[in-house]
Amino acid sequence: MNIESKIAKHLLIIGYVWPESKTTAAGLRMLQLIQFFKSQNFQITFVSTALKTEFSDNLTILGIETSQIVLNDSNFDELLKNKNPSVVLFDRFYSEEQFGWRVAEICPNALRILDTEDVHFLRKARQQALKEGKETINLFSNLAKREIASIYRCDFSLIISEVEMQILQEKFKMDASLLFYLPFLSQKISFSEKESLPTFEERTDFIFLGNYKHQPNVDAIFNLKENLWPILSKMLPKVELHCFGAYASPQIKQLHNPKERFFIRGWVENSYNEMRKAKVMLAPLRYGAGLKGKLIQAMQSGTPSITSTIGAEGIPGEYSWSGFIENNPDAFSEKANELYTNKQIWQQAQTNGFTLLEKRFSKENFENNLLQKMETTSLELKKHRNDNWIGSLLAHHSMQSTKYLSKWIEEKNK
Repeated sequence: MNIESKIAKHLLIIGYVWPESKTTAAGLRMLQLIQFFKSQNFQITFVSTALKTEFSDNLTILGIETSQIVLNDSNFDELLKNKNPSVVLFDRFYSEEQFGWRVAEICPNALRILDTEDVHFLRKARQQALKEGKETINLFSNLAKREIASIYRCDFSLIISEVEMQILQEKFKMDASLLFYLPFLSQKISFSEKESLPTFEERTDFIFLGNYKHQPNVDAIFNLKENLWPILSKMLPKVELHCFGAYASPQIKQLHNPKERFFIRGWVENSYNEMRKAKVMLAPLRYGAGLKGKLIQAMQSGTPSITSTIGAEGIPGEYSWSGFIENNPDAFSEKANELYTNKQIWQQAQTNGFTLLEKRFSKENFENNLLQKMETTSLELKKHRNDNWIGSLLAHHSMQSTKYLSKWIEEKNK
């Protein structure tokens, strides 16, 4: 739906990486944002310092202008002057750290939005706690200082999970005006689409899906191999587990073992097709943050899942899960077996998934609010920034330190 807006419509996206919607949830998230802005007739320019990969989306065919940029280079200043964007979207706080001061200096009236993807310091804190065998996590890290400073310096930030919204507001006392809850945006699944999905009887085997550059996925697949599959495979001696995902390292490829019915399948062009064939998704994540795209995709494919508390975090709200949530290896395996073999439970889990998508992640529930947030903030930008005194303070010091370090490096490179 196109929404009437009074704000200028030239968007500059500074990508931490080039989006890969077929390999990562972060890439899918970025593509959803691009499609939203396209639907509102924004002229979009996407730039990044990263190199493209074989999996990078072709943004040009979407009518988006793209450009490779360089760190500590005044050519980016010229790009800003030429494009003069009305809105700048930073892809993760690293991009804001690198280029935020330049945007603030050259395009002071541009609305600055940070897409956190997930709260990085939360994920890292959980990873560290797991590594050290601790039950409590330390949120107040140096990474947290950097990421929260970046959130303050922007006009507002897109937060993908309600849990992260709560942590930022309760633990770090951040003002709600600086945060905007925007989860994954799901298209409505029609009755005919649901009816065309493979049935319980037509599906076979378990599936795991994950990009192996993402450390929580690496940990999860080793958790599957070492702790869960030895139990579950004995319960279902004819069932196989197929693990899909890009960037599998040699260490992960070595987990491939046909005798144990544990298959490392690598990347596929259309993971939805593989998801639709599977009877149950396994996602035993032991740490992470944000929302887990693989579990949203499972629901869209009509595939029930069993996951951990971390895996399900921020998704169900008041609604029932599309399967089971278990952390203990024995309980996880028991419930996976039950979900796999009991048609009635499986069908109810599938229905729960469709309900979750419609009630919690339907894109129509968020698009109006996002554009309204942008418009309101733009129209009251001076007051909004004056009220955000901490952000002004951090921006001042960031511009003084980062700016002159960057200029020193630029001169040195010459």
